[in-house]
Amino acid sequence: MPSIVPPVVPSGRLSAADQPTIKTGTGLELRPWTARDAPLLYAARQDEGVRRWSMRAIDSVSEAEELIASFGSGWKAEKSAAWAVTRDGEVLGHVGLRTISLDDGVAECAYWVLPAARGRGIAPQSLLALSNWCFETVGLHRIELYHSTRNAASCQVAEKTGYALEGTLREALRHEDGWHDMHIHARLDERD
Repeated sequence: MPSIVPPVVPSGRLSAADQPTIKTGTGLELRPWTARDAPLLYAARQDEGVRRWSMRAIDSVSEAEELIASFGSGWKAEKSAAWAVTRDGEVLGHVGLRTISLDDGVAECAYWVLPAARGRGIAPQSLLALSNWCFETVGLHRIELYHSTRNAASCQVAEKTGYALEGTLREALRHEDGWHDMHIHARLDERD
């Protein structure tokens, strides 16, 4: 049965081109992950802070390679996208869209920062640049951000980047230490 509502973003908007590098204006670049990043991605996912909130382990460099390959597949399928956050070629973290629905004009974002780069505004700068690109270039209408209510740092990133707190989902996600309530934040394209 066909939809009576046209898609917010036409199919092919992402997959018609290579995934871009996004510049933040503050010296950071968001670039697609590559196979050569696999050892670094593996090491990053061993960090307790990254691992705890991402909830999936990477147990080898080959698993990191598989994850990076899935990032490319997600882009081509227009279902997800991931970028390495870099400054002067050094990887500092990750920002991405865990899910994308072009029909609905909605995506869910995610991010993490390596321990040595924390506390320097890397996550907010990266998320702000990604959000602006999603609205201005892709044409999305809404980006959602979910985090455990126990993750105060992620809540601060959301607030700094204009993601309004919309509510709390009770016991919505199970982590290693049990069920967590989740905050849902969202940002809308204010140009609409």
